[in-house]
This record gives sequence, structure tokens and C-alpha cells, in this order.
Amino acid sequence: MVLTPQTLFTGQQLIWLPACASTNSEAQALIVQNRASDGCTIITDFQTAGRGQRGNQWEAAPAENLMLSVVWQPTFLAAAQQFQLSQAVALGVHDWAAALLGPSPKLKLKWPNDLYYGDQKFGGILIENSLSGTKIQHSIVGIGLNVNQQTFAVPTATSIGQLTGRAYAREALAARLLECLERRYLQLRAGQVGKLRQAYLQALYRYQETHPFEVAGQTVSGQIVGVEKDGRLAVAIGHELRRFSLQEIRHL
Repeated sequence: MVLTPQTLFTGQQLIWLPACASTNSEAQALIVQNRASDGCTIITDFQTAGRGQRGNQWEAAPAENLMLSVVWQPTFLAAAQQFQLSQAVALGVHDWAAALLGPSPKLKLKWPNDLYYGDQKFGGILIENSLSGTKIQHSIVGIGLNVNQQTFAVPTATSIGQLTGRAYAREALAARLLECLERRYLQLRAGQVGKLRQAYLQALYRYQETHPFEVAGQTVSGQIVGVEKDGRLAVAIGHELRRFSLQEIRHL
């Protein structure tokens, strides 16, 4: 795979693998070997053990989708600011999808950083940070996006191709994705945290809508009212405002 993204550094060091267990694992190995420059990108046609949020496995058909990991060195961020990076990455992927699907109100970011169109998922993000003292030393940004795949084991999954009725050249889409990611990353590096936060809330799935959630094995009705600086989801349940980490609440 040959890419020529119009970026300063993201994707300028590019490694393409026909298959691997996980691009995040490959990225981690390169970091350990001191072979990953800032913006190093690993792309594969097929992952045998791709990882998702909550310890789930990311499944995708070979050579039909985008599966990649980007290594960044956001040493300007404190460990407590990790969710700022998560927001920037999610918005970069959202920008990419909006260019393909149009600015549809159905295109949303499901907290913390899944890509949804309506109630169907077509992408996921897994960010793994390594810390040095109070700062982030390296971030491995793993992204899986359903592009050309047409059939899925679960009805809640979809792809860009399913939604548009088109087939796509993945190289062009990958280059555009790296450009969108770097644009938001540079916005974060420039300290435009407020703008990123506002844009994230505008794109947030079921934001300020009343929906059922599962909390501690019980079904409750609540309304997402925001996201804390540490990334916890703020949900109004009855007359109480509660804050949840990823493992503590689930959309129903």
C-alpha cells in the first residue's frame, strides 16, 4: 500500500503489513525498539487479534476495511489530560466520515469514541498511552473502520460502502484519514481545547436525549449532559447527576 498524505509528520513513516495480530501491538514493538518516529503509521489488510474497547475483539473481513495505528508523542499533555487526545482523535475520524457521508445528523460519536450512523456502528478507536512521570510519552492510536465490507455477523454493524452504495479505494481513504487526524491533533497541540470539547459534544451520540442505560446490572433511564475532563460520562438519572467510567455504564 502506497500513501502520500498531505501531512507534516503523520503517516510519513508508513509500514504496511499484509496481516498481523494487532496494529497496536506492532506499534508497541516499534516503540520498544526505538524505531517509531512521531506520526509512524502501521496499516494492515487483516488483523487476527484486533482489540476494541472493554476488551472486545475487533472483527473485520480481510482487505475490505481500514485498520491502522498511529504513534504520536504528545509530551505536551499531562497524564490527566488523556481524554483531550481521545476527543481530538474521535473528531478527526468524524471529520473523515462526514466528508464521505455528508454532514448528516445521523453521524455521531458514541462515548467515548465509536463511530455511529444512526444506531449502527462502523468504526472504533482504541488509544493506548504510555506515561513518563506526569506526562504522556507515547500514544498508540488504533483505528478500525468498516469501508467496503457488505455483510456482518451483527445487525448493529454497517460500513461506509453499505451506507453510500459505493466501493472505495482504501489508499485514498487512508491518506485522507491521516490528514484529518493530524489537523485535529495540531488543533489540540495549539491548545484549542475548548473548541475540541464543544465540537465533541455537538457530535455526541444521544447527547441531551433521554434513553435507557445499564448501570450495575439494572436498567435506568437517563440523559447524557456532558463529559468530564477526565473522560467520565455525566448522566442525569432522576434528580441526580452521576458520572461513569467506561466499565460502569452501557447504552441500551
